[in-house]
Amino acid sequence: MGSKNVVDMIETASKVHYSGFHVNGHMNGLEPVSVKDTTSASDDIQRQPFVIGVAGGAASGKTTVCDMIIQQLHDQRVVLINLDSFYHNLTEEELAKVHEYNFDHPDAFDTEHLLSCMEKLRQGQAVDIPKYDFKTYRSSVFRRVNPTDVIILEGILLFHDPRVRKLMNMKIFVCTDADVRLARRIKRDTVQNGRDIGTVLDQYSKFVKPAFDDFILPTKKYADIIIPRGGDNHVAIDLIVQHICTKLGQHDLCKIYPNLYVIHSTFQIRGMHTLIRDSQTTKHDFVFYADRLIRLVVEHGLGHLPFTEMQVITPTGCVYSGVDFCKRLCGVSVIRSGESMENALRACCKGIKIGKILIHREGDNGQQLVYEKLPNDISERHVLLLDPILGTGNSAVQAIKLLISKGVPEGNIIFLNLISAPQGVHVVCQKFPRIKIVTSEIENGLNEEFRVIPGMGEFGDRYFGTDDD
Repeated sequence: MGSKNVVDMIETASKVHYSGFHVNGHMNGLEPVSVKDTTSASDDIQRQPFVIGVAGGAASGKTTVCDMIIQQLHDQRVVLINLDSFYHNLTEEELAKVHEYNFDHPDAFDTEHLLSCMEKLRQGQAVDIPKYDFKTYRSSVFRRVNPTDVIILEGILLFHDPRVRKLMNMKIFVCTDADVRLARRIKRDTVQNGRDIGTVLDQYSKFVKPAFDDFILPTKKYADIIIPRGGDNHVAIDLIVQHICTKLGQHDLCKIYPNLYVIHSTFQIRGMHTLIRDSQTTKHDFVFYADRLIRLVVEHGLGHLPFTEMQVITPTGCVYSGVDFCKRLCGVSVIRSGESMENALRACCKGIKIGKILIHREGDNGQQLVYEKLPNDISERHVLLLDPILGTGNSAVQAIKLLISKGVPEGNIIFLNLISAPQGVHVVCQKFPRIKIVTSEIENGLNEEFRVIPGMGEFGDRYFGTDDD
């Protein structure tokens, strides 16, 4: 069958593309996903919210930082959840001695309730968040919070419980001078809350300052970002918002595994994927566009190799400060589909050594190493592992284990492939968290025969012309 007009097919690729993450896909990477379930994946995609934690001392400017982030994320659905909403309701005995109650102690918060609400939001369910009344010291009303793109958690002791910290994609600590925090607290409690300045200072010295020293300040070490001066630090907030926007544009698996890299999709890339996935595309066109995509993946992978600074003299006699390529590297292709990626690697890295690994598939899950021929000094090199399809991840695991047994550090391995099934990504990234995976698209999942879908068929047969047609 002749292929469709190439220009027409590329022009039809006019939408922003995400290969769906299948919510019913099995996390262990070994159980199949049925074709029926996967074809409806686009309707059931569960996108995990991006969770930001903002902690710091009382009156440090946390709320101002949160408000500024929300204002700049105007194109996203954002919800703010305060830790103060999860104070325990006081008993009659505690109410009788409310001035002796320490609201700055970790035990004052209902952490279990917070964890329950966050778990429901992460699963795409709406929740009722309590609203704590500091006059009655009870949660009297609730507000409904729907699933959203970004959740901002704010509170003084937000980083104290490791279970809460684990929920966060980004942890921000707002660091403000103690004198400034005290001055803000005095102004807030005397002007807004009508309290006596003596009572405010007594509470500060008895509860607030000791709690900050004992429980809040020690959690600063867990922060990914520390913002001095709070809301006055516009540069820091701008950088944080840029980072959040970048993360929101990534596939959900990239948020789970920071060592997974999906190359940025363009209309050209989407068009080339359309062509190589079309069962009617001729071998000539399949090879041509597969080679173009492979070249992009290889070049992206090379960008993750270490570089050293280098200065050269240009023909104009000027000094140019640049970088020097990593010299100690090699490729390893998984026979035979992986051999289709060798030409692109050789075109990018002149004279590069390339090893071979042959892994035989036994049934659906078992894999057996049949043959390997690797450079003798491979343990001293960075390795680009080549295999265009990451399915169950079993072959990849065998190949990576072999490389590690030869002395290659796990962090020196970059796994390059065209398409990756979520199951395979889970398997590889969980077993080898320090390797890097570079791919051009994340697939829906696997069918009953453990084949990647939507996929592109038997890649090796289509590329080398050994299919039935």
